[in-house]
Amino acid sequence: AAAGGAERYFRRWYKADVKGRPCEDFCVLQHSNRRVGLRGGSAQICVITLAEAHPLLQSGKTITSVNYQISANCSRLQNKVSGKSKRGAQFLTELAPLCRISSSDGEEYTIYSCIRGRLIEVNENILSNPAILQEKPSTEGYIAVVLPKFEESKSITQGLLTQEEYEEVLSKRLNSS
Repeated sequence: AAAGGAERYFRRWYKADVKGRPCEDFCVLQHSNRRVGLRGGSAQICVITLAEAHPLLQSGKTITSVNYQISANCSRLQNKVSGKSKRGAQFLTELAPLCRISSSDGEEYTIYSCIRGRLIEVNENILSNPAILQEKPSTEGYIAVVLPKFEESKSITQGLLTQEEYEEVLSKRLNSS
């Protein structure tokens, strides 16, 4: 089978047990968008998604709502980006909340950026069709697109796990349960 776009053009990185919450894992799909910087390197665009082991992707969960309203004065939907330099983008830290997702069992999950950078876009399609988060988490069900600062693009993956390291984490979880 031919590899899909996510497999072909993106490198997968993982953040496990974010904020100490077991299995609340996220995936950062890193893509070189070929934007060449002053020193000849390229900026890395990053797509934030749920990792395979996230509780929302386990059987029996139904997503009832997605909310990009983070606090009384902060909505990720108000993020307005313009121009090549992405003026107006909200700046995110690694633990900046992107959205909150509620499931039919009453659980609410906060989704975090996992990397530092500017919020380029949020996926408004998941507001009207939250099921695509579960059906196609690495493609149409993405949560947000973040552009790290060019100077930091080499170091953004520090603290993230490779596919192999993440598989080891999943294997250890399975063996301990």
